[in-house]
Amino acid sequence: MEPMTLTTFALIRHGQTDWNAERRLQGSTDIPLNDVGRGQARDAADALAGTQWDAIVSSPLGRAAETADLIAAGLGRAVARRVPELTERSFGPAEGLQDGPELDALRIPGGFRGAESEEAAADRGLAALEALAEEFRGGRVLVVTHGSLLRVSLSRAAGRTLPSIQNAVLNLAHHHPADGWNLEYFNGERLAAAVG
Repeated sequence: MEPMTLTTFALIRHGQTDWNAERRLQGSTDIPLNDVGRGQARDAADALAGTQWDAIVSSPLGRAAETADLIAAGLGRAVARRVPELTERSFGPAEGLQDGPELDALRIPGGFRGAESEEAAADRGLAALEALAEEFRGGRVLVVTHGSLLRVSLSRAAGRTLPSIQNAVLNLAHHHPADGWNLEYFNGERLAAAVG
């Protein structure tokens, strides 16, 4: 594999929000970070210090945008732009609900009635990441986005179902135009064998 065409991605879910702490589905509802989440973002910046990034991008939703801004500030950088295609998967009428009968009544295979499907979210998420891989080919891109969008996109890229993505921890993936995706770190842990 020619290293010049390998694009490296740090893929980070935003820091915690009150709805995360209450285990409510957020989806495309624009919920801000809480103080725990701001601390997680600053910790993520510390963990990423010493690594050069060619671009920092994020979802336009406030929780991801603020996480990206805090990480960028910690790295002495600025966020290049907000990418609308990196917005969290819409859960429709399920947004704001916690586990229970009301949420169960909306469940259908692969998600919830009135929600964006896993397939559609994975299509959108991977297309956005692949567009960034083309734009920054051979570079290093730090992306701050959302848990469900990341999980379905990385599951598709890795060819297996991955568990939930933790707030503000490192997921590291590499993209090659011919060979596709290779996932090196997931939820802050190096994978025994790179997946993809």
